[in-house]
Amino acid sequence: MSSAPMNVVVCESPGHLVLAARAVPTRGADEVLLRIRRVGICGTDMHIVRGTQPYLSYPRVMGHELAAEVVDAGNDSTLRSGDVVFVMPYMSCGKCNACAKGRTNCCANLQVLGVHRDGGLAQYVSVPARFVRKAEGLTLDQTAMIEFLSIGAHAVERAALQPGERILVAGAGPIGLAVSLFAALKGVQITVMDTRSDRLDFCREVIGVQQSVVAGPESASELMTLTDGQMFDAVFDATGNPAAMQAGFAYVAQAGRYVLVSIVNAQITFSDPEFHRREMTLLGSRNATFADVERVMDAMRAGLVPTQRLASHRASLEQLPEVMPLWMQPATGVVKALVEC
Repeated sequence: MSSAPMNVVVCESPGHLVLAARAVPTRGADEVLLRIRRVGICGTDMHIVRGTQPYLSYPRVMGHELAAEVVDAGNDSTLRSGDVVFVMPYMSCGKCNACAKGRTNCCANLQVLGVHRDGGLAQYVSVPARFVRKAEGLTLDQTAMIEFLSIGAHAVERAALQPGERILVAGAGPIGLAVSLFAALKGVQITVMDTRSDRLDFCREVIGVQQSVVAGPESASELMTLTDGQMFDAVFDATGNPAAMQAGFAYVAQAGRYVLVSIVNAQITFSDPEFHRREMTLLGSRNATFADVERVMDAMRAGLVPTQRLASHRASLEQLPEVMPLWMQPATGVVKALVEC
């Protein structure tokens, strides 16, 4: 390895992204040194830039949707130099009650790359080998999309969907798209709702959802009409908006499920009598597990994920401080932006 410093992008404070130089990390015991090749930008990163991410302190190197190549595999016999790999960004402890149940996604001591600890908007990272998996048969772009798609796949598994059920996905950003993609593989009828008609067009044309509704004052009555007054067997919130999350309770059918995929720094309230009248099931969905990752990789290899259409924007690591504010503007039309390192 060269002794020259590497480039990183640091969010020093809300609204302040800078390109900086840092030393290339030294591989620790039981770690793998990786050359980062792609980083997906997601809503969490945008919340960090805005200053609205609830679990973060500044300064922070963002980036948790990573595609990398192995530089030094250390003691890991399953990896070789040059392997394209996926990095699980949820650094679970392996010891708490959740981890003992296999629920590493909600580990009590969770450290998320790019949120709780510095992430992958850098040329190199060194991470524990147990969080690295080979991405055989996948491109770098595809590998960088595994993480956000896994969040959607995890939410769909949480809902235990049955063929023929009606579902509503509120929010047509990347996570809502991921939910819709993996819900479609379950053979359900999908309606997507969002305030942006361009996102709804994308859902119909690329994802193949059957129905879409523009969110607004009349959306509740439109949803009632679409479902013959029954509403939805499962509702997924991917809006990141507290008011929308509260409104979603009204869209759940009798004996239905409501899955909160969004996380917001707010209190969410609902009508207890109405909740009990419908015997509703309320589910939180956080992050993803390696089982979800495997589902996503299998779907990609089978050609079931339109990754080329999802990758709408890209820039180099050095360009990111300049283009990130543009990507955060709805008029830019970002679906999934990729940083090339």
